[in-house]
Amino acid sequence: MKVLKLSAQGLPQSWISLEEAVLHYAADEVRWEMGAQVAVFRGGHNAVTGRQSIIEVNSIIGTQGVPRINPFGLRPSLTNSKLFARDRCLCAYCGGHFHEDDLTREHIVPLGQRGQDVWMNVVTACRSCNHRKGNRTPEQAHMPLMYAPYVPSLWEDFILRNRRILADQMEFLMAHLPKSSRLHA
Repeated sequence: MKVLKLSAQGLPQSWISLEEAVLHYAADEVRWEMGAQVAVFRGGHNAVTGRQSIIEVNSIIGTQGVPRINPFGLRPSLTNSKLFARDRCLCAYCGGHFHEDDLTREHIVPLGQRGQDVWMNVVTACRSCNHRKGNRTPEQAHMPLMYAPYVPSLWEDFILRNRRILADQMEFLMAHLPKSSRLHA
């Protein structure tokens, strides 16, 4: 289970472990919290009061400090799992829905024709369509794209990074998605 760490201003910073979240609480760096309580950590007893220290961790925390991420300068890293999630495991050529194991990263302008390995030049394709298209552009192969590629926003990238997002974390992230995002629905 991961905790969604946000800047004090509410911008996503990272997915962190429960242990990392406890460190933020213990250092008094948590400025606000949202979502459900996901864990309770019990520490030692105070020698004077006899009270036990308890840290309750929420699923979303806002921490102090300057954000490490500039949302306007962000270029999300490109991985196959994030690409397949962005494209909802749909082949851009035949429109079929496939399991990740049967999908490939397809370069619209092939690398052999000076295409680049960047978000705006890749789509998800089934192995059959990728093989049939080969080292050609969609126009050269007479295989039009069923959807256009796009660079995920900061919010989309945080959804694409984590496979096990809690309901309250997903609700928070989804509320900030661009209206044009394919992750709606």
